[in-house]
Amino acid sequence: MTSKQFKEKIAPTLPDMPGVYRFTAKDGSVLYVGKAKSIRKRVINYFGKGSPLSGRIMVLLRRTHRILYTVVQTEHDALLLENSFIKKHQPRYNIQLKDDKTFPFICIRNEPFPRVFLTRRRVNDGSEYLGPYTSVKRMKYVLNLLRGLYPLRSCNLNLSEAKIKKHKYRVCLEYHIGNCMGPCEGLQTPTEYKHSINQIRDILKGKTASVISQLKNEMTGYAEQLSFEKADATKKRIHALEDFQSSSAIVSPRIDNVDVFGVYRKGQVTFVNYFRMANGTVVLSHVAELRNKLDESLGELLTYAVHEIRSRFDSSAPEVIVPVKIEYPDTQVRIMVPVRGEKKLLLDLCTRNAREYGTFSDQRISRRREHSSPVLQSLMKDLRLGAPPTHIECIDNSNIQGTTPVSALVVFRDGRPSKEEYRHYNIQTVSGPNDFASMEEVVLRRYRHAADEDRPLPQLLLIDGGKGQLHAALKSLALLGLEGKITVAGIAKRLEEIYLADDPLPLHLNKRSSSLRLLQHIRDEAHRFAVSFHRRKRDSMTLKSELTSIPGIGDGSARELLKAFGSVKKIIEASEDDLARVVGRSRAQKVRQRLQDVGTDTP
Repeated sequence: MTSKQFKEKIAPTLPDMPGVYRFTAKDGSVLYVGKAKSIRKRVINYFGKGSPLSGRIMVLLRRTHRILYTVVQTEHDALLLENSFIKKHQPRYNIQLKDDKTFPFICIRNEPFPRVFLTRRRVNDGSEYLGPYTSVKRMKYVLNLLRGLYPLRSCNLNLSEAKIKKHKYRVCLEYHIGNCMGPCEGLQTPTEYKHSINQIRDILKGKTASVISQLKNEMTGYAEQLSFEKADATKKRIHALEDFQSSSAIVSPRIDNVDVFGVYRKGQVTFVNYFRMANGTVVLSHVAELRNKLDESLGELLTYAVHEIRSRFDSSAPEVIVPVKIEYPDTQVRIMVPVRGEKKLLLDLCTRNAREYGTFSDQRISRRREHSSPVLQSLMKDLRLGAPPTHIECIDNSNIQGTTPVSALVVFRDGRPSKEEYRHYNIQTVSGPNDFASMEEVVLRRYRHAADEDRPLPQLLLIDGGKGQLHAALKSLALLGLEGKITVAGIAKRLEEIYLADDPLPLHLNKRSSSLRLLQHIRDEAHRFAVSFHRRKRDSMTLKSELTSIPGIGDGSARELLKAFGSVKKIIEASEDDLARVVGRSRAQKVRQRLQDVGTDTP
């Protein structure tokens, strides 16, 4: 979209209100999602005559076909909606947060005599979930400590009051070895058990000091009653909890229920360290890696990180400490940038953790490169390259007699697969089994996008095939003006011959050389990726054609069934009621009858 097109068609329609805007491509895909106090003012900035735009923003604007917007009431609503759109559409040009893990929780089960255990699934059954925790090792240590201090049941019996009174259960081995107090036979009352659960809950929430204070009062009471065994057991609990408390990072007992964010920025990567503080103790520490796409300011990155990390860890802390002022839309949260005192020391500690993580990440990449460099050095010499090929891409085609032709591209960095960069391609311009034309199309599409988006090119492009496929790839690179900028090599399967653009004779590498083994590994990985994609597509088309041959089932109904059940086996196994929820009762009966006949006929 040009500045003229924007001013004539789009600018007059934009509202001066808070909301979310979306830049979309010609095919409807979402390229970028942003929020603003005023949609009109923010979007006009992209096309204004102010400071020069970065190369990435200029590429974004060239690819933009439409600008959509959604108006909301407040800035906070805009932040929530932006986050929702980013998760749904995964836009290419938005900030990427790299820590997509399923973090574990400690669950206090909603049941008589609650169990306490580790889980990664949260079920809406009234149970209490504490966490999430970023270190499973640390969490298991805490659970083992608590089980040693507070013997709790680990069985899954339904310990209702009626069943206990009827003596339905008998104590097990856990009772005899001291890991359980026998609530199943009424040897531990619900009040005693609940008291232990309350103290466990306080410890997990970081209120260890208040639990120690309670235990000291209990110990004094036992001593006054001359119950010296109970007093000694309580004293051991106190010592264990004091040791546990001393191992935690205590900053100041006056800092409570606060979130702290430290930042370390290096190039296009920003590391954000998060501390959750409770009673002066760091009860949670986590580092996230942000990849900024449009040269966002530190404030913009931090606003996104604060909202995303707080929502991910269910934080409701009323105060957030950050290194720079940010425009955080939630007015219930106080944003603080300390310049001195205990909070400044805490922020410095958090920032130092982010810097250490970023430095460690650089060292890890450097060690990986050093480890793989002998192989890459060997490959550089064998293929007569100017530098070790740390970035290699490989393309392979797959079809059966010209049906459902597809291609796959794999990426290797520093001699290792970079699976998040793998790509599939449906062949669009070629009909029939024409491997050369398919290669031309995929190379043209791949590197035209790379040139448009100013992405770095690989040092080596490996083609699965001989001279024909090699010349097809070179033809497309010449059309793009990239001839000579990428070294292209073909590897023929039969004799493992290597074909290079500037050599009429094939290169025969030693069968035991590390260079050939790496090239074979890359070729085989591309082949595996292409064949698996082709098989899925072929199976899907076969199933779809089988479905659409049923009277009353068109393309739309077939797509809905595939989306709902995923495979022919699951559709055959589905009940008529399950099918009816997707396509209605009448068509469900036809589908069930037809596919059951097919299943019966299949040997």
